[in-house]
Amino acid sequence: MDFEGKVAVVTGGGTGIGGATSLALAKRGAIVAVNYSKSAQDAEQTVKQIVSAGGRAIAIQADVSSDDDVNAMMKQVVDAFGRLDLLVNNASITRHIPLQDLDAVSDDAWNELFAVNVKGMFHCARAAARVMSEGAAIVNLGSIAGTTGIGSSLPYAVSKAAVHGLTKSLARALAPKVRVNCIVPGAVATRWWAGREEQMQRLAPQLLLQRIATAEDVAEAIVSALGLEGMTGQMITVDSGQTL
Repeated sequence: MDFEGKVAVVTGGGTGIGGATSLALAKRGAIVAVNYSKSAQDAEQTVKQIVSAGGRAIAIQADVSSDDDVNAMMKQVVDAFGRLDLLVNNASITRHIPLQDLDAVSDDAWNELFAVNVKGMFHCARAAARVMSEGAAIVNLGSIAGTTGIGSSLPYAVSKAAVHGLTKSLARALAPKVRVNCIVPGAVATRWWAGREEQMQRLAPQLLLQRIATAEDVAEAIVSALGLEGMTGQMITVDSGQTL
């Protein structure tokens, strides 16, 4: 796929994997709407980087757990650029809870993680699909936690397993107009590791590639999946061999 002039929304697009994806898409000629919920300064900085390099981008505040916010965001994008071609469902949250500590898992944790990580992706996909052009593409961000059951918390792992299932269901529901795929990262060197950097460094030598993936590694996989016109409903793992 030629990304020149294509319009993309990247949720959580100001930091980490989202920020790297926003920059990667802009580098390939896409117009990028950088979504944020609370990280306004990061989103504006990402937009500034894109514009300074000669690209086009805007920052848009929206809480993906709010269907009203999401619908307003998609309308703003179409009003500004006349179309929508690409959606990267990156926005996700977690809570760090020891896996064995079931009593520490509150209803609030379940509700918050599913509202953003699962329902948020559904809200964005539904709103985007209403206005997307023929041949459009969506990439959801899953996690190997959704495959292995091991992650920052039990609700997080289960929410990412739901994202994998959502990808397959959306691929069926939106075909043939919109392709839907999922990138499934393992450990990635982002601010999610803040305070646990030593743990990350201990993990790296145990991986087949002996390195923790970067946000840019995952962004390249996202961009590739967006461009593969013969693929839908697939999970692509980027984990330095962590799950082998």
